[in-house]
Amino acid sequence: MFRGFYTVGSGMIAQQRKTEMLANNMANANTPGFKAEQASIRSFPEMYMSSIETARIPTANGFQMKGLSPVGAVSTGVYMQETLPLFIQGQLRETELTTDVALIDGLLPADAETGIQGAIFFRLENEGGNEVYSKNGNFTLDANGFLTHPMGYYVLDSNGQRIALPNDDFQITPEGVIMAGETAVATIGVSFAGRPDTLLKQGNGLFATEDGANLPDANGVAGVTYTMQQGYLEGSNVDAARTMTDMLTAYRAFEANQKILQAYDRSMEKAVTEVGRVN
Repeated sequence: MFRGFYTVGSGMIAQQRKTEMLANNMANANTPGFKAEQASIRSFPEMYMSSIETARIPTANGFQMKGLSPVGAVSTGVYMQETLPLFIQGQLRETELTTDVALIDGLLPADAETGIQGAIFFRLENEGGNEVYSKNGNFTLDANGFLTHPMGYYVLDSNGQRIALPNDDFQITPEGVIMAGETAVATIGVSFAGRPDTLLKQGNGLFATEDGANLPDANGVAGVTYTMQQGYLEGSNVDAARTMTDMLTAYRAFEANQKILQAYDRSMEKAVTEVGRVN
């Protein structure tokens, strides 16, 4: 009986966390470059149960021997093991702003061991001087003329340097080269993650490596191709209709577990107030 409480409770916690993840996806359905998260729900190892029985051996002394009679496997509950971002390309939308840039996936090699496809990101410098990565190309120019991310982080070029521009009158080629008139000012830095599933999510659509090391430049990785489109933004890859359906499914699963928990509670109440009553 008490084991049932823990099993049902673990199911409720897992569904609650999944609902919170889906709600965050829905809230960012219109955030440029946002990557939807996916939940991985797994069950705890099953417990194999047996009953202890005593058998009498037909001897003069009447020895008794204990044995095990198999009952079966019992589930010990479920848990949400992890959440992983989905790195597929979001749809492009036109903004006609010169500072908006969409990074479009081309050929991205898959990891030989896991088969997971790699991912590309804009290179950014955070307030601590470390590199972080994003697909959000909704850039602006700050007061000092530096190209910056919506979080205020500096956009880096292919050499890891901040990009300074005199004004917003510039063009960006499909290769990411920023042209001020006939002069090439810089090339927007793009990094490649061969194992994007190992990146740490920083919030606001930002990612960082586990050990703090910088990702390699995408142009130096064999087989990687990409293009950039000025005046466009990559939208979120959240499927709003699918997310809403998954939220309703998670809610119903939570509600079903809740009803089972209430049934257990009523059974325990009856055991205490009625079965154990002394007349």
